[in-house]
Amino acid sequence: MAAVQPPPSKRRRTHGEGGHSGAVIEGLPDHVAEICLSLVDRPSLIAAVCSRWRRLLYSPSFPAFLSMYVVFVDPDPGPGRVRVMSFDPVSSRWDTLPPPPPEAGSLIRRHQSFISLDFPIQSVSVAGKLVLLAGSTRELSPALSHPVVFDPVSSTWTPGPTMEYPRRWCAAGAHGDAVYVASGMGSQFSPDMARSAEKWAISGDAVRRHEWEKLKDLKDGRFSREAIDAVGWRGKLLMVNVRGDAVKEGAIYDVVKDTWQAMPADMLAGWKGPVAAMAPDETLYAVDETRGTVAKYDEERREWGEVVAEEERLKGAYQIAAVAGKLCVVAGGGGGGRRIVVVDVAAAPAPAKVWSVECPEGLEPVAVHVLPRASRPEFR
Repeated sequence: MAAVQPPPSKRRRTHGEGGHSGAVIEGLPDHVAEICLSLVDRPSLIAAVCSRWRRLLYSPSFPAFLSMYVVFVDPDPGPGRVRVMSFDPVSSRWDTLPPPPPEAGSLIRRHQSFISLDFPIQSVSVAGKLVLLAGSTRELSPALSHPVVFDPVSSTWTPGPTMEYPRRWCAAGAHGDAVYVASGMGSQFSPDMARSAEKWAISGDAVRRHEWEKLKDLKDGRFSREAIDAVGWRGKLLMVNVRGDAVKEGAIYDVVKDTWQAMPADMLAGWKGPVAAMAPDETLYAVDETRGTVAKYDEERREWGEVVAEEERLKGAYQIAAVAGKLCVVAGGGGGGRRIVVVDVAAAPAPAKVWSVECPEGLEPVAVHVLPRASRPEFR
């Protein structure tokens, strides 16, 4: 990177008046200069050089760096309002996104009749988009009959197709460019719904083009006990029916063969909290919600190995996203409230770096996703 930066005398000419004029890099055509800058793996370095490069970093023509997108709710008692915000790692600031459509307004996090219970609001990220999938209303019915999709590129929400079974307390996940839901319940428990599974393929920008496709049923309705993540991993979806360290049952769905099978005992043994698969090799990482440790699954040896020792900030881990060598974890709860913790596991076997991201005041994180940053109006 140092070889790319011009000396001080030339840097002034590169900036131009107000940072708008001049070449991106003197002596290079702009399109070649942009290719060179796109190879820098730390966007903050680009932003620190000059205003021209900072504007380029946020322009629609430049490859988007990754940002956190977090689903928040107001933690006060009552229905609460769902908000989605993005955290810009370059400027270290939270950006407010357009509010979800009205149909998401009935989602609740807490209910006056169940004071100690947090009602799940389920979401996934797929094909570069964030999808709100399931939750409950104040009347304890499914809040969404169809998913609602946020596209960071256009900064808009779009309704998806209606599900065969609007559901809550289900298994929800993604693999490739498809969204999957399985089991769960409606206003009341139904054996048919508890065994059912559906798939919705998102093709490019055509959010509404495809309908939900019915998949092979589960063998029973045991996966309707809790809202759980279905983890996409090497052509399969992995899920367990209970959170935490309790005795549980695991299932694996083959997305190509449309078949279900039991999860092997060695894999199930490490499922003591949220689990995610890290691209590109889809290595599985699990956070122990009780001990605050992080483990990695070794498929060849068929065992979990600890990669991060006990970390207080990871205790109470609730949900996780894994990308680019980092784990973004929603953790905590109880009197301390929920928080967002980032774990850099890319440097292993060296000790992992762990840091917290301060949440906007008065908001409780429910889920974190990692997607390309949205372009800011002031840089367009």
